[in-house]
Amino acid sequence: MGNWVVVVQYYSDTYRTEFIRRGLETEEQALEELRAAVHTYLPSKHVVEQWRQVYRLAGQESYLVVIKGRLTKWECSLRVAELISDTTDPSAPERALTEDVVTEDAVPEDSAAEVPDGPQDRIPPGY
Repeated sequence: MGNWVVVVQYYSDTYRTEFIRRGLETEEQALEELRAAVHTYLPSKHVVEQWRQVYRLAGQESYLVVIKGRLTKWECSLRVAELISDTTDPSAPERALTEDVVTEDAVPEDSAAEVPDGPQDRIPPGY
């Protein structure tokens, strides 16, 4: 089973995530499926499409899709994701977190002493 998926995220009464495609072996396969989905994805809300606009978010392989139906306009984000941990499937590979993700272990001990307990709201001058 592959570790890459294509997902769509949108707000419809609540924030939702749907899997468009699961079990892709490589990131390249997932990106190919993503690029195809931005032109073919239709929401499960039975929107009768009149037109579609697709925006690529700068510097990312993530897309904003706007679909105009007869009565409403539908907006959603499509992107790829990689499975890095699955506690229900021990055969799924545990992947190391990428370098740009900071974990609690990466925080020096000295900086932990600098953080005071409780919420720290900043009050603007004059209040």
